[in-house]
Amino acid sequence: MQEPLATTQDSQRQISSAQRTSLLELARLFLKLGAVAFGGPPAHIAMMEDEVVSRRGWLTREEFLDFLGATNLIPGPNSTEMAIHVGRVRAGWAGLLVAGASFILPSAVMVTVLAWAYVRFGSLPQVSGVLYGVKPIVIALIVQAVFKLAKSAVKSTWLAVVGALAVLATALGVDQLAVLAGGGVLTALIYWQRSGKRVSSSLATFFASGTGLSGVAAGSGLVAPFGLTALFLVFLKIGAILFGGGYVLVALIRTNLVTRLGWISERQLLDAIAMGQVTPGPLSTTATFIGYLLGGFPGAAIATVAIFLPAFFLVAISGPLVPRLRQSPLAGAVLDGVNVAALALIAVATWQLFRSAVVDWTTLVMAGLSFLLLIRYRVNSVWLVLAGAGIGAGTTWLHA
Repeated sequence: MQEPLATTQDSQRQISSAQRTSLLELARLFLKLGAVAFGGPPAHIAMMEDEVVSRRGWLTREEFLDFLGATNLIPGPNSTEMAIHVGRVRAGWAGLLVAGASFILPSAVMVTVLAWAYVRFGSLPQVSGVLYGVKPIVIALIVQAVFKLAKSAVKSTWLAVVGALAVLATALGVDQLAVLAGGGVLTALIYWQRSGKRVSSSLATFFASGTGLSGVAAGSGLVAPFGLTALFLVFLKIGAILFGGGYVLVALIRTNLVTRLGWISERQLLDAIAMGQVTPGPLSTTATFIGYLLGGFPGAAIATVAIFLPAFFLVAISGPLVPRLRQSPLAGAVLDGVNVAALALIAVATWQLFRSAVVDWTTLVMAGLSFLLLIRYRVNSVWLVLAGAGIGAGTTWLHA
């Protein structure tokens, strides 16, 4: 009886400590971060560490790293999940909602405004020119991300084999959830065979909860006619299996909304990604843009809620398990397999999108030069996107 009492007292002390941060202060911080967080998840995480650890001392650096490790074991955008973790620790359940929503809101609003302008003015030559120049930059950004992720993801010959099998399976049309789950299961089996260790009960509970939600959402994707309910279910599925970072979103949306359901075109997908690139915050607000294209303002709101909802749920249930998960070798093995499978999804989707974005010598040179600048000189992606937009608009004006 002594251990449960101690656990309860520890929880009460944690809640009491968390209440020192007001919801208003959480909202102010994460609204600010959401409005200026350009550069993708690594930049977002660095900004959060500076604000939460160095400046405010809300978390120790060790605690921050523990939560960062946990975000890589569940689907969803890592930087958004970090915001949710911080909110939960500092202000409980209300803080979880406020911090996460505040980080998402600025980007969602900006993307909705851009979607409105796209629908109203998208056929104008000036706007078409801007997107013509931005699309090859987007391709370069995705390819650069694949190269950087592959350096850390492919750690052994076995992982290279798992990645190759995942590429083959994706190219043959196997469902993304099956590819991701297969990568994780295969590496877990390899680990089990080599070590002979069993899965701990806490780790099993964690992955069961995550895969259970993914399974429910995956079934919900079996819808053909468009409707707001169907839109919600499809993006709920995507949010529940979004392993591997924001760029995996490209592959998931393409298969579900372009190939399988035919709700949007390849061009619209590339335009949506481009809009996500020119705005701060999580790339997953690409869903907001697509939701507006399909269902106006209600569609934008529904798609946004649906794609981020699994992140809130999974952070809520996984947060208490973080200390144990951080020390589990099996969790690392599963994550390795999921990561290489996610890279396979990105690689196949990028090849398909490349054929839609690189349509002439100008766009080919823009994509190649952008890739060189990103890899060799680490130029900020925002400047490249803005430059691409300017070149595209100028090219269209000269040919007008």
